[in-house]
Amino acid sequence: MKQLLITIAAVVAVGNGEFNVFGVTGKDSSSPTKSTKGEWEYLDNGLIRIGVNKSRGACIGFFGDSKTKRNVLNHYDHGRFIQQSYYGDLDGSNWNGKQWRYNPIQGGSWQGKDARVLELRINKDKDSLYAKIEPRHWANGNSCPEAIMEQWITLEGSLANVRSKMTYKGKEHHLARHQEMPAVFVDAVLKNLIYAHQGKLVRRIPGWPNERGKTSEDWIAYVDEKDWGIGIHTPGTSQFTCYRFKGNGQSGPHGSACSYVAPIQTLRLQQGKIIDYEFSLTLGSLKEIRRRFESELEE
Repeated sequence: MKQLLITIAAVVAVGNGEFNVFGVTGKDSSSPTKSTKGEWEYLDNGLIRIGVNKSRGACIGFFGDSKTKRNVLNHYDHGRFIQQSYYGDLDGSNWNGKQWRYNPIQGGSWQGKDARVLELRINKDKDSLYAKIEPRHWANGNSCPEAIMEQWITLEGSLANVRSKMTYKGKEHHLARHQEMPAVFVDAVLKNLIYAHQGKLVRRIPGWPNERGKTSEDWIAYVDEKDWGIGIHTPGTSQFTCYRFKGNGQSGPHGSACSYVAPIQTLRLQQGKIIDYEFSLTLGSLKEIRRRFESELEE
């Protein structure tokens, strides 16, 4: 995994995008997900375990160590998964009383309407999974067949490698926006955001709402007080947005509290555009996370 791939049939317009928080509000007004038996599919190579929710657009909602099976992610509602999400122009939609914009996301809408999985293929012998998804508009809940998403997951040692692709055949949008690559929601107990900037490690605890940051090594980690946690590496993304949402204080996969981060690129949605990028996930100590991602950069 060496680079970010953006394949476009037209010219990409890059400018000062506007980023908006999605997936949570100060009142926990989104519809929580309900995990029922049979909704999940997992890959497990004996080191790491990753799971997708078949009812929520095959979004990644589980990532953990194979032995403990502790899930470090948060999937409180349809917006809180590791998933694709894209932003376009204002379109008259409304999210919880807020004017919203065109926003197809992989998991479903804020009111709990599930995205549709069109195809799901799993090869557990090769630790791989493929999914094709018809997303929903986050605000109005409409299906978005003009923005078909695809996802490939493979396990390689302590790394989960993910390729995300969106083929857009809808109308032209006028403004470039910050696009999440991808949106990542983790357990709120992992509160320390770590990243490298100009050769030094930066440590911070994000607040609410969104904060911005820059990294010189294209990876970010959320760790606990013992510097253990999850790392995310999206090649070609030197900027990110982040926050921590306290909610009612409950942590864990289903908790209303969460830690959020998303590497970002600024892109305009255009008819015929294909957005195709890759990212990696890993678990471990901060030293292990950095070493694994540095090895990726050297390949």
